[in-house]
Amino acid sequence: MKLITAGASPFGRKVKVALIETGQLQDVEIVAVKTTATAVDPIVQAANPMGKIPALLRPDAPALYDSRVICRFLDARAKAGLYPEQRLWDVLTLEATADAILDAAVLITYEGRLRPKAQQSTAWTDAQWSKVSKGVAALNTKWMSHLNGRLDMGQIAVGCALGYLDFRHDARNWRKGNDTLAKWFETFSNRTSMQATLPSDA
Repeated sequence: MKLITAGASPFGRKVKVALIETGQLQDVEIVAVKTTATAVDPIVQAANPMGKIPALLRPDAPALYDSRVICRFLDARAKAGLYPEQRLWDVLTLEATADAILDAAVLITYEGRLRPKAQQSTAWTDAQWSKVSKGVAALNTKWMSHLNGRLDMGQIAVGCALGYLDFRHDARNWRKGNDTLAKWFETFSNRTSMQATLPSDA
């Protein structure tokens, strides 16, 4: 199998962390691409009609895309238990919250990097950061007992989301007022899988 992704992609990082945590990294070739929302790499477009990464190419079946789909597939393939049935809805909700934080944070990145400066909107980026802030606050106040439990995909998604905030939006300081979550992330980010998948523009 081949994973099409980019070094800076937080959604691709989710998949790579899942590969490491489920012992499947050796089964997948990582194909790094340079792609953006306005200049989609042809390899990405061929794998995903939406032109987004990550995408997982399988030798005997159609490509899978969307990090949640890929991670669920990898978990089932390895029977790793990252989506435990007894708390499945909590895991899925936590993963969706993390991905929504990422969606808003990536839009802020695109606004600053892809739109001409004269067309950039502070109101737009502030609105997106408000979504990020509310999501992070919810994690800090409602989800810590889950985050401190047995490893699952919700935790991985949150770890990758917070890592992206540090990578692209560190100046906005998501940690302010979220001390409990910040302490959790300090520990979680030291996992071997997280250290091995640090984001990079290279």
